[in-house]
Amino acid sequence: MFTENVNPRKRGRPPGRTAQGVAAGRRLFDIAVDLIGERGYEATTLRDVADRAGVSVGLLYRYFPSKRSIVLALYEQLSAEYALQAAEMPPGKWRDRFIFALETSLRVLGPHRNSLKALVPVMVGGTAEGLFAHSTAFSRLRVQKVFQDAVVGATDAPARRLAEAIGRLLYLVHLAVILWWLLDKSPQQRATNALVSLLRQVLPPASLTLRLPPIRGFVQSADALFREALFEDSVTRNK
Repeated sequence: MFTENVNPRKRGRPPGRTAQGVAAGRRLFDIAVDLIGERGYEATTLRDVADRAGVSVGLLYRYFPSKRSIVLALYEQLSAEYALQAAEMPPGKWRDRFIFALETSLRVLGPHRNSLKALVPVMVGGTAEGLFAHSTAFSRLRVQKVFQDAVVGATDAPARRLAEAIGRLLYLVHLAVILWWLLDKSPQQRATNALVSLLRQVLPPASLTLRLPPIRGFVQSADALFREALFEDSVTRNK
């Protein structure tokens, strides 16, 4: 992940593939993410990162040729760690598995809250680094799959098509909770904890309504609208 952004040499190890090179890339990444958290995305420059790291801008470019590459590396790291921890999801009903997936996400993102908070305008904007941009699909689909699997693999999973639709909608609910958490000014984000508890209480009766055909139809229609509006990669794949 943290290798130099140059073509491999014909002899010997590719630059940056050594333990020393990986460690250097990791250090530069950590410094960049911290600076973004302190100053904001727009106010942080690669020269700022190089100055704090005590390296030349040219060396930094070999690892991260743009700020965008730093953001993508952050998405890659967090989504990979999330998928790893979410793999420990216990069997059970889909609503309980959703809460597990949601709380796992908050736990993984917790140490990076300041940096992610600074990136909110980027994540929700129409830039190439946004959550629904084509260039970030690798991260989005990795996380989205956890929520789909939480429903599809549940002991009370509905028919697969409906289960996948519920999973995608729960992924969006998860994103709304994450945004709430990033903007939450209450002490130790107590309001976010209360919101998760409220979801835990609301989901059981909500799940009962899925037995009604009009509710199942509404869920699938809402899923189709969200996919058309936000999940461009999914829409394109199904045409």
